Amino acid sequence: MRIIVIDGQGGGIGRSLVEQLKKQCPQHEVLGVGINAIATAAMVKAGADGGATGESAVCYNCAHADVIVGPIGLVLIGSMLGEVSAAIAAAVSASEAEKVLIPVSKCHAHIAGVKDQPIGRLLDDALAEIKRLVG
Repeated sequence: MRIIVIDGQGGGIGRSLVEQLKKQCPQHEVLGVGINAIATAAMVKAGADGGATGESAVCYNCAHADVIVGPIGLVLIGSMLGEVSAAIAAAVSASEAEKVLIPVSKCHAHIAGVKDQPIGRLLDDALAEIKRLVG
C-alpha cells in the first residue's frame, strides 16, 4: 500500500508520522509530500521512502495514494498560514484514498465532539487508524 503523508510549514507533524509509520508499518511505502521544501526535508530525514514538494506533487500523489494522512487543514483552502491552495484542498478531498486527518486546531478548524488533546495523543490515534486501514 502507498501511504502519503502530507504536511506544510515546518513539517513536524509529517516528520513524527513518517517516523512512526516506518516503525509500525515497514512493509508499506511511505512517501513524504511537503507543501514546502522544509516540510519535505523533515519527512525525508525521518525515513520516508521518497519525497516530493509543492502543489503539483500533492495533486499527483493524492491521485496515486491508498491512504492520505496529515492535518485537517489539508482540506481547508488558505489554512496553514495560506499554504493550502484550492488545488491542494481539492486534490486531497477528491482522492479516492482513505484519509486520516488530524484535528489540529492551529488550522482554525474545530471538529464538534473532538476534545483538545496533546499532539502526541492525536498522532497515536491517527497511527492506530492507519494500521487498521492497511491491515
